[in-house]
Order: sequence, then C-alpha cells, then structure tokens
Amino acid sequence: MSILTSENKRPTKRSAGRPLPELIFGDLWEFDPAPETADPKLKPRYDLFIGGRFVAPVSGKYFDSINPANETKLAEIAQANAADVDAAYAAAQKGFAVWSKLPGKERAKYIYRLARLLQDRAREFAVAETMDGGKPIKESRDFDVPMAAAHFFYHAGWADKLEYVAPGRKVAPLGVVGQVIPWNFPLLMMAWKLAPALAMGNTIVIKPAETTSVTALKFAEIVQDAGFPAGVVNIVTGFGDTGAAVLNHPAAVKVAFTGSTEVGKIIMRSLAGTDKKMTMELGGKAANIVFDDAPLDQAVEGIVNGIFFNQGHVCCAGSRLLVHEPVAAAVLAKLKTRIRTLRVGDPLDKNTDIGAINSREQLTRIEKLVASGVKEGADMFQPACKLPTKGYYFRPTVFSGVSMSHRIAREEIFGPVLSVLTFRTLDEAVEKANNTAYGLSAGVWTDKGSRILKMSTELKAGVVWANTYNKFDPTSPFGGYKESGFGREGGRQGLLDYCKLV
Repeated sequence: MSILTSENKRPTKRSAGRPLPELIFGDLWEFDPAPETADPKLKPRYDLFIGGRFVAPVSGKYFDSINPANETKLAEIAQANAADVDAAYAAAQKGFAVWSKLPGKERAKYIYRLARLLQDRAREFAVAETMDGGKPIKESRDFDVPMAAAHFFYHAGWADKLEYVAPGRKVAPLGVVGQVIPWNFPLLMMAWKLAPALAMGNTIVIKPAETTSVTALKFAEIVQDAGFPAGVVNIVTGFGDTGAAVLNHPAAVKVAFTGSTEVGKIIMRSLAGTDKKMTMELGGKAANIVFDDAPLDQAVEGIVNGIFFNQGHVCCAGSRLLVHEPVAAAVLAKLKTRIRTLRVGDPLDKNTDIGAINSREQLTRIEKLVASGVKEGADMFQPACKLPTKGYYFRPTVFSGVSMSHRIAREEIFGPVLSVLTFRTLDEAVEKANNTAYGLSAGVWTDKGSRILKMSTELKAGVVWANTYNKFDPTSPFGGYKESGFGREGGRQGLLDYCKLV
C-alpha cells in the first residue's frame, strides 16, 4: 500500500520535523490488485434442469447472461416456455410420489449432501456468483456461499424431527411447490426456498432471475451429484412470462416469491380465488435508528454495512438513517469519513467493498431516484472515487437534509443510497420509522437495553436488529409486514409454511 500526497499523487517519505499531508482516503489510498483466481468452471451454455437431467428448451431459444462488472457475456441460458414449465411440473409430481414417502432421516441424508457438496465447491460457486451478479468476492465467499450451505445443514437436521414443528399436531408435505427467486442473492435465496420445502417432503419447480441464473444451474449439478430422485428439484429459466407460468400453474399447491412489492401484488391478484398457499417476501425501506447514547463508531460501521452491503441490493437494507439530533452532526461527519475509504470497482478484487450494480436497468433506476433527491433539495454527498470505464457502477451516496416527503425517503431505491433524517424524541423516531408502506426490518443503536426492548415492540418490522445490522441465521425466521409481504423463511416458522397440519 502506498500513501499519496494531494500535490503529486506519488509515494512520499516523511521529512524530519514535517507532518504528513492531510489524507483524503477514498482518493489517495492505493492498493495493489488482489484478483480472485479460482476457476468458476462455467459452461458456454446451460439447459433447463427437469426430471433430474439437463434438457434443451422446447423453443430452442437461449439468452445471454451478462457480467455486470465488464458487460461481457458469461454464458447462454435456456429460455423456458409454458411447455417446459408443464414438463417440469409433471416431473415434480412423479418425484413427489417418491420423495414424500421417504423417511425423514433418509431425506436428511440427501439434504446434508447438498450442504457438503456446496462446501466442497465453495470457492468455485463464490466466483461464479460474483461474476454473474456483480457483488464483491469477499461477500460471495464469506457470506453467500457459507450461509447457503448453513441453511441446508440446518434443515437436514429438521427432516427427521418434523413431529416437533407443530407440537400436538401431525404435519404432512403439501405437494409440488412453485418458487421464484430474485437476482440480489441468487444462491442464498435458492437455499432459503429449497431447504425447508425439501425437508418437509415437497418437490419443487423453481425459477431464478433472468440476470442471475448461472449459479442456480450450477447448483443443479450438485443435485445430480447428491443422487436426488428424478423430479424432486426442477429448475426452469427465463423471463417474467416463465415466472408467471411457474406461479400460476394448476399443479402448484403452494407458491413462494421473493422480489419487488409491485410484482408481488400482481402475483397475488393472479392467484386470488385459488386455494394455493403463498409466501411473499417483498420490498423494504428499513429505518436504522441511532440514539445519542449509542457507540457512534460502532453505529457508523453498522450504518455502512446496512446500506452498502451488496451495493444496497438488499430488501432489508437500512436505507433510511434516523439520527438523534444531539449527535446528528457527529454521525454525519464520521459517516462521510468512513465512506471515503470504501473502494468501488472490480468485484473479483478482494480489496473491493462495493461492486457492480446488477444490470443496466437497475443502474438507470438508481440514477433517476438520486436525481429526484437532488431536484427536491436534499444535500448529496459522494466520495471522490474513480469508477471503472466498463460495467455498471455507482458511487456510495448519502443524502442529508431529507424529509419524509422526499421520494428517496419513501421509495425503495435498491442501490447504495442512504437518506439521513433526524428526530428529537423516541416517539418521533418510532413515528418516522413506521411511516412507510413497508415493514421488513429495522435497526436500533443505543446503550440502553430498556430502550431496545421498547423499540422492538413499537417498530412495525419483521426483524429488528439491536446494535448490529444484517445478521442472519437459518434458525431465525425472516419476513415482513404490510407491503413487505407475509410468511416466514428460516427457523421452525419457515417450515410451517411448507406443510399442512393433519
């Protein structure tokens, strides 16, 4: 690492008796490249995974999966149509006749194999996830892949203990489940959906997002290696029409969707009047609340993690920062200093903190909403950092002087953009935090345990973190209220959404 001066941007030695020049971190710290070199083992073309094998789409059509970091083509992905979805459900129905009759301890062995095989190929999957989605390799390597494996381990442990899921009641699998997952955590969201459904004895037809289908189809190779009966897991890829065919198929007894609130509403309208069970994990506009007695340096780290993790592509991102007025200026100053040290760039570089935005479409949405914040009079701060010339990138952004009427305080941006508001009293903090259509998550930073307990009961959010943020565990249920959806994923509560009580 070299320290550069503001005059010549070249490494210098400290002269005797002279202080070092003031450092502007984001602009003047330089690191040697630290590229990840593991082989992702990508294929040039991926077919659909139906009935335990890879099959070409009926239409013969494929679409390109693009690396958002450099806009190059990664692979061709099969484009499924209604006939392919029909075939997937037919295979899943046959698979259910076998899978549902296996004793729980036998199902557990298969699910456990998934976890171990994913661990065995962890570095390969991490690189593929980063190349396909744009997130920093250190996040794929240290969070996405290990947490995906943890979900399979956890649910493998439940598979032979299902009599304890609902004490006093017997449980039974539902049948064939249709699932659609988003592009922000492709592998992890697949684990969230597959693991409880498999543990309960259901079979699955799942569709990954069109921009991030590679790791889902690589995961199909693991399903084969684990020796799953044909038809237990079926993966169809494509665009919105494919997802609609999966969720509206008459053979699906339950559907599970993670994505935007707007699409979730469309799905619910289309399924109104049917007897399908539904789980919806939708958008969010979480409040991260900092009181004047909070450990401010720790809180700033939590704020940065809450909004800039995965480029802000997180439904529970702490995109609204509510700061107690007595410490508002200090928190904002510390936050700006910290943001100057964040490195934006190549996601495969282990030094990178903020990678590429997932797609050109998402980058355009972020740019429009940020422009609206400037137009409506909020004060924008962005560090001075160079962005790569190719790919989809956006600087970490903080807006201060924000009011509840600003679009940036009301709409989900799904990018590295933070809106800072202030409050004077606890009641005002609660009112502002709850003044949103969403209710997925919240964070509270304070030294008082009694205040944490009070806030956790007052805040209308499915998850409330205390003096931390973005902490997940497969044993803990996750889900929202209001327009953030319903149902839970993880824990015993998540299993209940994949069974019927008899």
